Amino acid sequence: MTFLTFRIIFLAGTISLLISPLLIKWMTRAGIVDKPGSAPHKQHQGAVPIAGGGVIFLTTLTVLLTQESLHEATIWQIMWPSLVVFAFGLWDDMKGASARFKLVGQLLGTIILIVLGIQVQLFDPRLNWLNIGLTIFWVVGITNAFNFVDSMDGLASGLAGLAAAFFMLATYDSGQPTLSLFSAVLVGVCLGAYFFNATPAHYFLGDSGAQWLGFSLASLAIAYNPEGFLRTQSWYLPILLVGVPIFDTTLVVFSRLRRGKPIYRANMDHTFHRLVAFGMSRNRAVLFMHVVALLLGCLAFMALELPPVWANSAFGMCLLAGVGGILWFDNRTRWK
Repeated sequence: MTFLTFRIIFLAGTISLLISPLLIKWMTRAGIVDKPGSAPHKQHQGAVPIAGGGVIFLTTLTVLLTQESLHEATIWQIMWPSLVVFAFGLWDDMKGASARFKLVGQLLGTIILIVLGIQVQLFDPRLNWLNIGLTIFWVVGITNAFNFVDSMDGLASGLAGLAAAFFMLATYDSGQPTLSLFSAVLVGVCLGAYFFNATPAHYFLGDSGAQWLGFSLASLAIAYNPEGFLRTQSWYLPILLVGVPIFDTTLVVFSRLRRGKPIYRANMDHTFHRLVAFGMSRNRAVLFMHVVALLLGCLAFMALELPPVWANSAFGMCLLAGVGGILWFDNRTRWK
């Protein structure tokens, strides 16, 4: 299993590195580029192809189809609905689309995910409507969280790669080798994409890439079933593994609602932008958010060994720290 995991990471990383230049050239010729100045927050230098989504999805699909060990039903229960989310995101990258249009794609993908058998099982079957509602809230929320946090070169791809690496360990430990191998594919894909997406970006992930990564990780979190741990002891682990995108989205939504601004209108008010405004360099701000994600993942695993009361207390302290961070970042004396 260990050798197979590293082989899949290597294969996914190599394929994404090899096809990236091809998609960069094709997207540039097709005019599928993000032009600087087309919106206030688009301050990059020169037109950048939106090829990241295609690289991520095509690499994942290639690895899944060529590796017999990945021909498992559970993986395709995630891949089929993720294709819907990818298609809606790709349309937005190519033609431009409203937030409502993208939300329709996310809801449709989530409904297919539920129909195929992946949903939250937190409540009694007699209250299955609560499980369905929570599934929709979680999947749509995390999908948008990764789309929101994709505010700087390499940020979303790095965060997704870290989350996938932790899910790879978590699902391996829980006796779910299929999910662990699928997570390994995502690790390799994100490694390859990060090389071209990091500053200065040779391509952007676009809505197709960021949303697809968010949807896939949210689905993985639901399918994850920790054996040997009480649900009251381990329910928080997926939340902490994607804690940085959740924090960023909560900060942005809170800030925009507080100021009466539309939630889905892009602006330079994300965590990254605030770190830069408070004095960090752009590269260090990205690195800081990656380090925080890494530490949150380590904390999530450390808390698994604690009794439920202490494990939930640790999560509660993270939650309080997050609320405090949002209030500090959005203090009107610091951020108008």
